[in-house]
Amino acid sequence: MSRQIDSPFPLLGLVDYGSGNLRSVHRAIEESGGSCVFVRTPADAKSCTALIVPGVGSFGDCARQLREAGLWEFLREWLAADRPYLGICLGYQLLFESSEESPGVEGLAALAGRVVHFERGGELKIPHMGWNQLHIRNASDPLMQGLGENPEFYFVHSYYPAPEEPGNITATCHYGIEFAASVTRGNLHAVQFHPEKSQLLGLNMLRNFINSLS
Repeated sequence: MSRQIDSPFPLLGLVDYGSGNLRSVHRAIEESGGSCVFVRTPADAKSCTALIVPGVGSFGDCARQLREAGLWEFLREWLAADRPYLGICLGYQLLFESSEESPGVEGLAALAGRVVHFERGGELKIPHMGWNQLHIRNASDPLMQGLGENPEFYFVHSYYPAPEEPGNITATCHYGIEFAASVTRGNLHAVQFHPEKSQLLGLNMLRNFINSLS
């Protein structure tokens, strides 16, 4: 059961579609000073200023679960209105039009591009799992404040987004190729890595997101 704590910051809605690492994300938000509730239906987000969509599992299963919960069109409307959003891992990938992981399944299409698999058959270990450096492209981005140069974050993924709008990319990461590790467009922010698993830097990034809402 989610617990709303006294906080000077706006209320965050953590989208719960039936799978995902919700407990660790919820705990990290509270440790960052945020006040958070679970969003399982559109009505749960009535008082929320921002939504956070975490994610583990497959692109197709997540899209199906969101539709079954009545949250798919709600998220599309939220994004179309440029209301604050933070996508983590699969919550980042879902923003694009499609994914090689689930052919024929449409994404939220808030961003142009698709999600692709790391090159198969090479020397890379797939999934990309563990700590890796960010190469910050936009040091003025709200989420990147106070992270230092080339900060390390924790990744777990076999697929990565290939945005068609390079101006939205705020940081990249190298793993065989240079891929878009984070994006920002207006009030939309999304990251491929897991802030909730990235210790102090991850908490700092979540705090940056919370501060951007004030």
